[in-house]
Amino acid sequence: MKRTRLPLRAAIRDAGLDWIVPDWPAPAEIGALVTTRHGGPGTGAQASMNLGRDGDHEPAALAANRHRLDAFLPATPVWLDQVHGTAVATLDRVPAPGAPPPIADAAVTRERGIVCAVLTADCLPVLFAERRGNAVGIAHAGWRGLAAGIVESTVAAMRGLGAHPRDLLAWLGPGIGPEAFEVGGEVHAAFCDCDPAAASCFVPHGPGKWRADLAGLARRRLAAAGVPHVSGGDYCTYRDATRFFSHRRERATGRMAALVWRAALAPP
Repeated sequence: MKRTRLPLRAAIRDAGLDWIVPDWPAPAEIGALVTTRHGGPGTGAQASMNLGRDGDHEPAALAANRHRLDAFLPATPVWLDQVHGTAVATLDRVPAPGAPPPIADAAVTRERGIVCAVLTADCLPVLFAERRGNAVGIAHAGWRGLAAGIVESTVAAMRGLGAHPRDLLAWLGPGIGPEAFEVGGEVHAAFCDCDPAAASCFVPHGPGKWRADLAGLARRRLAAAGVPHVSGGDYCTYRDATRFFSHRRERATGRMAALVWRAALAPP
């Protein structure tokens, strides 16, 4: 497979894609990308750039989509078996072909050329980079994982790689927005029972119902974990049906990928 040699933004533009390159103050050697629902051969509810295996996915379309994505990356992503938990995979090598994916909802690495990835369709992808470019990470932060501590676990794993929380940059990718995320008492209690001030991220919306600000809750967790630099959180997967998959909106739907990596060193 031929990988593009163009700068990432230029390669995406030249391919006629609307994929997202995060606008964050990460060093130039850090690569990051979020796909949208455009750019592949999928059909129906999975049209067209579905990258996930959930539900009645189309195997041929999925393979084609993952192959196309690979052309924009330094290596094939290390996909995770996501379970809405708090496990973090520390990636020090690319898994052997055919090896089962790590059961985790986050991944971190300080190795160059390893692509950390999560799949989402309303859950929030949280990308991390050490401000000098020495490590990267990514987390799949739905409300369950966020309440359980996936952000804190990822920050701790980054610290284990030598990246202090004060030196971390975080970027919040596309997720369900506060105008669309109606939740019940279980979600409200999961956050507010341990952090009463988290009530600022919930707007009452009928008896026993609230509209929750998932990105706002993530920012609170990041701040509490000592991460001072947070950007993003501006895209709503539910409200922008033309650009994003949304499980809440469509149920049977595809998945976008969020990815981050350290670029390999250029040959001398």
